[in-house]
Formats: sequence, C-alpha cells, structure tokens
Amino acid sequence: MADASRTAKLTINGNDYDLPVHSPTAGPDVLDIRKLYGQAGVFTYDPGFTSTASCDSTITFIDGDKGELLHRGYPIDQLAGKSHFLEVCYLLLYGELPSAAQLEDFEYRVTNHTMLHEQMQYFFRGFRRDAHPMAIMVGVVGAMAAFYHDSTDISDPWQREVASIRLIAKMPTIAAWAYKYSVGQPFVYPRNDLTYAENFLHMCFAVPAEEYKVNPILARAMDRIFMLHADHEQNASTSTVRLASSSGANPFACIAAGVACLWGPAHGGANQACLEMLREIGSPDRIPEFIERAKDKNDSYRLMGFGHRVYKNFDPRATVMKQSADEVLSLLGVENNPVLATAKALEEAALADSYFTDKKLFPNVDFYSGIILEAVGFPTSMFTPIFALSRTVGWVSQWKEQLADPQLKIGRPRQLYLGETQRDYVNIEDR
Repeated sequence: MADASRTAKLTINGNDYDLPVHSPTAGPDVLDIRKLYGQAGVFTYDPGFTSTASCDSTITFIDGDKGELLHRGYPIDQLAGKSHFLEVCYLLLYGELPSAAQLEDFEYRVTNHTMLHEQMQYFFRGFRRDAHPMAIMVGVVGAMAAFYHDSTDISDPWQREVASIRLIAKMPTIAAWAYKYSVGQPFVYPRNDLTYAENFLHMCFAVPAEEYKVNPILARAMDRIFMLHADHEQNASTSTVRLASSSGANPFACIAAGVACLWGPAHGGANQACLEMLREIGSPDRIPEFIERAKDKNDSYRLMGFGHRVYKNFDPRATVMKQSADEVLSLLGVENNPVLATAKALEEAALADSYFTDKKLFPNVDFYSGIILEAVGFPTSMFTPIFALSRTVGWVSQWKEQLADPQLKIGRPRQLYLGETQRDYVNIEDR
C-alpha cells in the first residue's frame, strides 16, 4: 500500500517532481508514476514492461533470486506435496484454502460442468484434420461466448462466478477433444466418477473398443503438471488476459486471448522445445558433443529446459516435477524410448558438470514436464494445450481480480515514437 510520507524525487530539466513510493508485502518498492505525464509531460520507457508493475495483485508472488513461488502466500512445494489441483484452484479463485465442505461443493460444481454443448462438436469438425490443437482451442474457447450467453455479463458477480467454473471445468474437455480430433479418434465424454486429472487422461486415451483404466501414478503426475502451471504472476498470457479484460470483453474472449498468447514458442512452447532438442541429440552417446556446444561461447546453440528467465537460482517447481518424472519413468521404463533415455542421461551429465552448476543452469519445470508428457504418450503438439488448461484457473483468477479493482481503466500503453514527423502528401505523379 502507498505510504504518503515516502516519496522519490525525480529531476527533469532542473524541475523536481515527487513520486509516491508504494511498499508491497513482498518484493521491491514501486514508484507511482501515474501523474508524471500530467505534471512533467514525459512518459517512462520500458520495452516489454519488465520493470513496470501494471497492476496490484494478491494472487501470486515470485522471488526469482530466492527461487520462491507463493500462491496466496503458500509455497508451491507445500501445495504440490500436500494438496491437489482443484484445491489450488479454489485457493487461487477465492484467496483461502477451503474447508472440507467448501472443497466438496467446489469439486461438485466443476465436475458437473465438464460437458460441452453438443452443438460445439461441429466446431471441431470444421477444422482440417491436421489442425494444430492450439488452433482448435483458440477458436473453441472464443466460441463459448456464442453458447453460454447467461455468463457473459461481466457486471453481474454471479455470471462471473458461473463463467469461472465453466472455463475451469470445460477446458480439459476442449483440450482432450482437440487431441482426439487430431488423431482421428471418436470424442470421449467426461465422466463424473473420475478426478480432474483422471478424467482428462481418460478423455484423451480411452477408445470405445476397450476399457481404459487410469494409472494412479500417471494421474498424480498429471495433477502436479496442472498444479505447477496454474498461475505464474504477470506473464505474457496473463497480462494479455488482463488487457483484454480492461476493455470489457466477455470472459471467454479474454481467456481465448490468453490461449493465443500462450501459443507463442517463447511462452508456452518451452517444454515442446525441450523434447525437440532431445530428439535432435538422438541418443545418450551424443550428449557430450551437445554439452560442449552449449559451453562454447562462439556457438549459438543452447540446451533447452535449463535455467529460467525469472528464477536466477533454481525453479522451485522443478524439484516437485522431477519427483513425478522419476515415478513415471520408473513405472513405464525408458529402455525402449531413446528420447526418455537421452533425457535421463542429459540430466545426469548437466548436474555433474561445474559449468552448469556454477551458472545455476539446473533443469527447469519445462524439462521435466516434457519428459512426463512424452512418457504418458502425448505428442509434442499437445504440450501447449495442456499448459493452457492448467493456466486457465490463473487467468480466470487474475480476470476476476482485475474486474473487482475500482481503479480499473482500459489498458493503454504509451510509446517512444521514432518515425517521421508531420509531412505533406505528395501526389503520385510527383513522387
């Protein structure tokens, strides 16, 4: 909160301006520059907004230097070790861990909203058979506004609540059906007797011809992937959702915008890039060659899945994800899968190399989640859709928080204009 007694002095062309200083509950102090343009006639310049707080929030906090990720104050390792995805969803949405009765009610509401409107099947069938699942998800999520008119009025708190539950509940069905469509198999309807993670795996891998039983180890690993990707503060896709929300767009349009942003390889495609790297390496015996390339300053090659832009020490999610990866590989084995064998050997080689340990280039969450998803049987084209369904609760929580902010204004970033100044039009025959 702002402390009126604390200010920072900014001098521009000999004139002094006092800027209020806001003190967060965690993290660095923030200079309030909202009145700077009106007082001094200048903007600040921050490409990528990497040093700009675009909002205030109480949902997620990251300390990259400490390797800390907190959801509503709870460390991610505690949540991943003791909780499960839907309980974390409740925490993100409502701010507190639920009582047993509250959790039961929440799980019931999510479970009973997993079905899609039957006519939405036609949207899937309208795509080419080889359409990328993310292309399908962007279209179908946006199309939800055409089917669920009773939850698009953002001024109605109840409609916001219904839209929130629908998005969290239906996103796994959308993702699973996008996968089924891409492989030419019949859609599998959700089952209310399964957990959130079990239901998703069943919709992806069950076929009418035979019974499919979800292995509890795989379901637990899937639940952890969902949990560890649920929210990550003001990243690109979350900021996109908030910016779309500031215009008054309906919730389904806002989340579709987040899905579209996540599709970018620099954001949601990191675990896919890891698997592609492992396939390029090909076999464990080629690992030394690629490690030497990564260490060569004159070579642009780098190992994907090591280090993190935000976490400068270690990725707290990776520790939990490694445990799940080890459990899954122990269950399924790696002997007949060269990609998984290469991943295991690369992890061991990097952790034993001082070049990587000294630079804190440890395997991150994308490295381990890619290994798990490959082992379970997902193609790399499904990695980002799974990320999207995991992140939906974070997007929805941030969307709800944004709408509840009395200071909400439509987003309008400024620019440093470097183009031509005013000039007169020249007729075409005179050019």
